Amino acid sequence: ASRPLYLILDDNFYYQSMRYEVYQLARKYSLSFCQLFLECPLELCLKRNRLRSHPLPDQTIYLMAQRIEMPDLKKNTWEENSLILRSFDCSSEDNEQIISLLATALENPVKQIEENAEQKDADRALCAASTVHQADQACRRLISQAMKDAKDKKVPQSEMKSLAEELNKLKAGFLEGLRQGSHLKSQACSQNQSSDPATTAISAFQHEATNVVNKYI
Repeated sequence: ASRPLYLILDDNFYYQSMRYEVYQLARKYSLSFCQLFLECPLELCLKRNRLRSHPLPDQTIYLMAQRIEMPDLKKNTWEENSLILRSFDCSSEDNEQIISLLATALENPVKQIEENAEQKDADRALCAASTVHQADQACRRLISQAMKDAKDKKVPQSEMKSLAEELNKLKAGFLEGLRQGSHLKSQACSQNQSSDPATTAISAFQHEATNVVNKYI
């Protein structure tokens, strides 16, 4: 009880909307919030990934590098307690910066605020971004299931990598299309309309993914 409690969420959180959901929880319960972003060159990411016991396809790393949204301290006030470090060049100075970040966050917990027009606009925009996040998670699950089905159907191991890359490329295209039309979702979120671009995109993706898998089976 005499020591501070830290909850460490270790994930890519590559969309700002993913991180904003955590910030909203902190604001709801008047907790502290901070972000530690590890910046790493693409080539080093690819090298490290290839050394893993179960490496991801290179295409997945390329897509992550394209999609990841770094903290924007000037645009988003809620990201002001953020620290960006180079993950390939750690030093004792980095440790001091991390400790300072945590101390600053603890001293300045997020305050609950009354909802205003500006906040509603921000939440509405992030609601649209959250739609892309939801679709991304659903497409990931569909890809995982598709790969399992392909494996069960005895698709040669030599073709499994190509299948994974093709499915991830397909997912990237669907998410980009959804992102380009995110203003429609923003209106739906604010007006509680029944139209759901995410559900439509996921259904279309599932259909296309099935066609892709069938080419390999």
